[in-house]
Amino acid sequence: MDRRSRLAVAVLAVLVTVTGCTLPSFAPEGSDQPARAESGTSVPGSAEPGTAQWRPCPEVPQDLVGRTAPGMTYQCATVQVPEDWAKPDAGKKYDISMIRIRSGKQKASERIGSLLLNPGGPGGSGVDLAVYLTFGEKLGGLPTEITDRFDIVGFDPRGINRSSPVKCIDAKDQDASFAADPDPVSQAEFDTVAALTKKIADGCTKKYGEDLSDFATEQAARDVDALRAAVGDEKLTYLGYSYGTLLGATYAQLFPQNVRALVLDGAVDPTETFTQGSEQQAKGFERAFTNFTKWCTTEPSRCPIAPDARGAVTDALAKAETSPVRGPDGRDATAGWVFLGLISSLYTESGWADLANAIDDLRTGDATGIFELADQYAEREPDGTYSNLFDANLTVNCVDNQKAPGVAEIRRLQGEWRSKYPLFGAPMAVGMLPCAYWGGGRDPYPAGEAKGAPPILVVGTTGDPATPYENTADLANMLGVGQVLTWEGEGHTAYPSTTCIKDAVDRYLLDLKMPPEGLRCPPK
Repeated sequence: MDRRSRLAVAVLAVLVTVTGCTLPSFAPEGSDQPARAESGTSVPGSAEPGTAQWRPCPEVPQDLVGRTAPGMTYQCATVQVPEDWAKPDAGKKYDISMIRIRSGKQKASERIGSLLLNPGGPGGSGVDLAVYLTFGEKLGGLPTEITDRFDIVGFDPRGINRSSPVKCIDAKDQDASFAADPDPVSQAEFDTVAALTKKIADGCTKKYGEDLSDFATEQAARDVDALRAAVGDEKLTYLGYSYGTLLGATYAQLFPQNVRALVLDGAVDPTETFTQGSEQQAKGFERAFTNFTKWCTTEPSRCPIAPDARGAVTDALAKAETSPVRGPDGRDATAGWVFLGLISSLYTESGWADLANAIDDLRTGDATGIFELADQYAEREPDGTYSNLFDANLTVNCVDNQKAPGVAEIRRLQGEWRSKYPLFGAPMAVGMLPCAYWGGGRDPYPAGEAKGAPPILVVGTTGDPATPYENTADLANMLGVGQVLTWEGEGHTAYPSTTCIKDAVDRYLLDLKMPPEGLRCPPK
């Protein structure tokens, strides 16, 4: 099937990239660093009000989906921002790409403003997300109540996709990284993975040098204020998923007076260290996988690897280390590719059946399903090329973190976490290697209160693998003005998954009315 016609799959693919991750595995952001500026004070480089020069761009949804959404118009603009907001008149400029999608049903007298979107990553495209989410609720998109009152504005943050993209990882090295053993046990195996990781990190440093620090989250948050001004909004209304919660929280600390409403769905905890965040994610994926195995026992007709799903996945990983199945394009489904497919499938409950079928197919010598899951997550094209998702992801994660553990510490944690989190602990530890070798600049984000900001809604999912539910209250408490909304569901992020979640978030976005304190929405 033509990929552009598979809209529902495309929406899932965008949301699947919503995670904090580093090569070759997946560890979220974290920082030891205190906030560098008092919230509510003036900051260098605050954006002055301006306007964007919009042009029609129906070719964007045509390219992504193969058609435009009924009743929607598409306009694009590019806003230039300084290399360093502390020195706005010096250095080069970066181009930030935006798309504005407006419903034909919108009435000027009822329009509230713009809703800015960020899908996370770091590395996900907000332009793509805006397109997908405006195809309607039946395909998992935004409710008409929202699209009738807001312009939907997606943007690609600096260094990502259409916005002066960072590109420093060769496709062959990317393939090798994903194919590598996610848990190299022997020292020789570990050294092989470490050498490849160092090659990738060194390549980015060699290409960009100290300019890498330009892609820090704090710089991107200041860009957001420039976008707010460019679309003509006095105050920001924002929906951020996963890493997008970190971007939104950073914005709230820097520009609390410019906040109208922030929905932060799938919280990153800015107060965690890089190591703490990685361990939390190992715990989250282990919990999500356990939930998957329980589902298998209750739905054996949909889970061909029941009743022992954990055993089947563990066996598949072990066999892939010694005798990987050859995929339809000639790649071997090594343990690394199998693990990547496993990670991908846990982002939504609907992915569980795909995982079960893919693991079952491996037993009969068919790797098609596992590669579909892995390639969807990695944004790998059939011709072997990649988007710059992981180039940007590596860069932002490492720039944001002042203190990453060293190689020896990572090796120690690999064994320790393997015991605590059997499938995901060791890979999450190994996933911290790129930042151990990082030679570019560092520029950690602030982690403090958003003094003077209005109430901010922080949404958490109890079964979230990538941004574990425990982060939700931590982020809300750090901001000082956050309130938690809970979805007792599975998968990564919540809005607009159920009527309960949708109604609560919509009322906040539309009327600035917070849901009842402590509201917990059921799974369905």
